[in-house]
Amino acid sequence: MNDFQAIADRVEIEALRGEFTDAAMMRDRPRLASLFTPDGALRMPDIPVELVGREEILAGGERLQSQWDFFVQNTHPGTIQLDGDTATGRAYIQELARALDGRQGLNYAVYHDRYQRTEEGWKFAERVYEVRYLDTSPLAGTAPRAAQGSGTDPAHATATPAPAASFTGPATAEQLERVAAALRANGFAAEILDDAADARVRVKDLIAEGASVLTGASETLRLSGIDEDINASGQYDAIRPRILAIDRATGADEIRKLVASPDFVVNSVAAVTETGSLVLASGSGSQLPANAGGAAHAVWIVGAQKVVPDLSTALRRIEEHALPLENARAQAVYGMPSAVNRLLILNAEPRPGRGTVLLLREAIGY
Repeated sequence: MNDFQAIADRVEIEALRGEFTDAAMMRDRPRLASLFTPDGALRMPDIPVELVGREEILAGGERLQSQWDFFVQNTHPGTIQLDGDTATGRAYIQELARALDGRQGLNYAVYHDRYQRTEEGWKFAERVYEVRYLDTSPLAGTAPRAAQGSGTDPAHATATPAPAASFTGPATAEQLERVAAALRANGFAAEILDDAADARVRVKDLIAEGASVLTGASETLRLSGIDEDINASGQYDAIRPRILAIDRATGADEIRKLVASPDFVVNSVAAVTETGSLVLASGSGSQLPANAGGAAHAVWIVGAQKVVPDLSTALRRIEEHALPLENARAQAVYGMPSAVNRLLILNAEPRPGRGTVLLLREAIGY
């Protein structure tokens, strides 16, 4: 091999490593998978992850990147040893990351690489990721709320949050199926129904007559008629009418006990993520214990406009969309503003059969 060819090979391999970092940072999973040979492998024994073949690398990237709040990777040039149509090398990595579940940290790592010359140019035959240093101390910084799903097109990468109006459109059929599958994988029962009328019928099927039932302060329940069905029909031991009849100054303990552990809680949510998490917001927090696990059974009715990609977008939806609407309602009804004083995030249901999510194809509520 002449010197010119060796220089060209080194430049192309270095570009390949840079392309890997760019694809990871831009969350471009198909492009990242295409950087490997068809039978190439991405191995991360410290995590542990082992992905072999482009399909596994693509699917693994989808799973990993769906957990990120933010991720920053810097790649520093390392060695390259050429051997005809193959090569080996190392690249040195510094990463900052925070996951949606709160895991975060700084790490330094080494990629031990094998490269293969192909008709499409140099590709990774194998990347083995070795962690050399890990610091899981809380990170002081935060990420600007960039538009979700930005790819390689700079026109789609912006630090300006999506307008609140984007939180009113119903999810597509594919999104609802994806949400339902993720919820089931996380231990919830999930059903997709056409509209609130179907949900109204289904709630009656799910709740036994005479059961004690707490309804959340939910526009979805009010607009659908489910609130009236439970609290005014006489078919159930309805908790909300009982607590409204108790003097709050003298009966606070009684109210607290009644709302904490009914047979059923029926409510809506502020957002549901495509990764299968439910997010509820509250001013007082009084209804959250039952939703979190105090009630023996829970039923959540969720309009199609409440589907969001991830938890960071769910929190934006609460602050930018739901809170202003609830604030206006609270001012009109109670003469005082609302606030997000309590948040409940349900990432999974550890008691199979306890929680049922009724996903509607129509938009209803906030």
